[in-house]
Amino acid sequence: MTSTLSPGPEPDHQRRTRAGVGYGFGAYAIWGLLPLYFVVLAPATPYEIVALRVLFSLAFCLLLLAVTRGLRQFVRVFRDGQAVAALSLAGVLIAGNWLLYTVATTTGHTLEASLGYFINPIVAILLGVVVLHEKLRPLQWAAIVVGVLAVLVMAVFYGAVPWLSLGLAFSFGFYGLVKSRLGSRYPALVTLTAETAAITPLALVAVALLGANGQITLTSEGPGHFLLLLSAGIITAVPLLLFGAAASRLPLSTVGMIQYVAPIGQFILAVALFHEEMPPERWAGFGLVWVAVVLLLLDAVRAPRAPRLPRRPKPSPRA
Repeated sequence: MTSTLSPGPEPDHQRRTRAGVGYGFGAYAIWGLLPLYFVVLAPATPYEIVALRVLFSLAFCLLLLAVTRGLRQFVRVFRDGQAVAALSLAGVLIAGNWLLYTVATTTGHTLEASLGYFINPIVAILLGVVVLHEKLRPLQWAAIVVGVLAVLVMAVFYGAVPWLSLGLAFSFGFYGLVKSRLGSRYPALVTLTAETAAITPLALVAVALLGANGQITLTSEGPGHFLLLLSAGIITAVPLLLFGAAASRLPLSTVGMIQYVAPIGQFILAVALFHEEMPPERWAGFGLVWVAVVLLLLDAVRAPRAPRLPRRPKPSPRA
């Protein structure tokens, strides 16, 4: 009897895991490079960018729903009063997150945006303790203490509380909390479209006010600028879809590790390309945050199946 040395076909779960890692890195790589996109949108203001991002994202999501035959589920969401309330709140929170992120990256504060997403997991764990009364493991408590110390170091020695960073971390933390309470009653694309639709009236008001003040650049800066702004919907939706594909194939702990690709990319852009200042006090603050991140990663490796803080919504817009 002869035996073959050729390996058999790759198991299905390994293929799913490999694909999930690829999707995850793709999503977070795009989010990490977003500052470059916002910078080239000048002279558009952050308010115009966010308002048009909402409108074009809604159009793109509705198109995807039509292609995937999900419009009926989308309409059904609006018959669920509890879901409408939750998604409306989620929409306001993510719009605030988008605005803070756009302000940060277009005004020379990309480092603060990076810091916000480094400390976001710490804030998420803290919200789990305060709001959901969850019990934490020692390494998680240590990460929270070190994260708080990092903010204090920046406030005292750098001379400024990192408000943009805290605003980004808490707005996204509360967004995740709201979405986790909603659960998985509806597909991710449906909930994303619904929460975007909920804040569309605010976006329309913002566009009207900007237009009345002559601050709309969509049609006044040439076809290249027009196409760049028009692509905001795609720039928003594509990483979300990649993230959704990753989250459905990987353990939450693995996704949690991959998420640091985005703030690392933002940090590199801020220091190497945008030449933002990094005095010793800021290095100290970031260093403490990175220690907290390492503690969380060690905790995830040691207890990957332990109950963790509210489940991340699928997908969850980062920026």
